[in-house]
Amino acid sequence: MIDRIDHLEPDAMVKVTASTRYLMPFFSSLVQGGFPSPAESYLDKVCDLNDLCITSPEATYFVRVTGDSMIGDRIEPGDVLIVDCSRTPSDGKIVIVWYDGGHAVKRIRYVDKMIVLESSNSNYTPIYVHPGENFSVTGVVTYNLQKF
Repeated sequence: MIDRIDHLEPDAMVKVTASTRYLMPFFSSLVQGGFPSPAESYLDKVCDLNDLCITSPEATYFVRVTGDSMIGDRIEPGDVLIVDCSRTPSDGKIVIVWYDGGHAVKRIRYVDKMIVLESSNSNYTPIYVHPGENFSVTGVVTYNLQKF
């Protein structure tokens, strides 16, 4: 059973719309951890986060994370996940699921005919989904937007 704190609130999900585009500078040089070269600071093009993070706008939504079940994957409370419904939820992917009356973010594993939903926080036990249970994957997480 998923603890209440682990559920994603319905108002935390937002459908993606690309009606407003904010173009930001995108530099051609890589960022170094050492001393940067001033000669490498050339503007290559502008970057649109819609182009960078969203491949299927009609099948993409944002969701804000609550709970701490995925902190081992650096998914923290308050983060915004970009979720693509058109992607196939393959083994080991981080997904948004509907289970036990609510949405949650988990890593999905397939074991024979059973599905195992794993948290990356050792305080949470795996959830075993058996055939016939009320369960669905509502999308694959493609990006995590965090504020430092």
